[in-house]
Amino acid sequence: MLDGNTKASPLAIENMEGVFRAYYPRLCYFAFTMLESKEMAEDMVQDVFLRLQGRMNDFFAENALKSFLYLAVKNACLNQLKHRAVKEKHAEIVHLSTSEDPVALNNLIRAEVYGEVHLALMGLPDGCKRVITLSFFEGMKNEEIARALDLSINTVKTQKKRALQLLRLKMDPRAFALLILLNP
Repeated sequence: MLDGNTKASPLAIENMEGVFRAYYPRLCYFAFTMLESKEMAEDMVQDVFLRLQGRMNDFFAENALKSFLYLAVKNACLNQLKHRAVKEKHAEIVHLSTSEDPVALNNLIRAEVYGEVHLALMGLPDGCKRVITLSFFEGMKNEEIARALDLSINTVKTQKKRALQLLRLKMDPRAFALLILLNP
């Protein structure tokens, strides 16, 4: 409210407690109409009041304060609704991709197994690591690996066998079994 001298005067509701008592129920109802959850509405309104705390002197007219409160609650609710929509969309994508799409489920399993294999590969000797990488990750046959690394086929087979023995010791047995099943 402005007086006759157009100087700013303090709010009729001068303290935070008075503002809280006057606007909390209204703002909660306003937030509830958007969020359809009493608990979330109360949380949003409480957050707005926390942001208001210490800023009461910024408002010289009750209408300005009222506008701030409603706008802040509205924006907080819209942000919550956007966040909820993103979470639901993500959950739906993950659910669909893993439960209803066998190709996606297979890819998920492969990714997890390959991740564990990569960790286990770090501890293998270089020769074993190169052979297993070319075989399992590049899909090369023993003959192709032998040519690429300029090794005999028997050396490739020996390195592969040794690598698998070491991986069996380093990896979770289920992941190792899946590794063997997922690769030809």
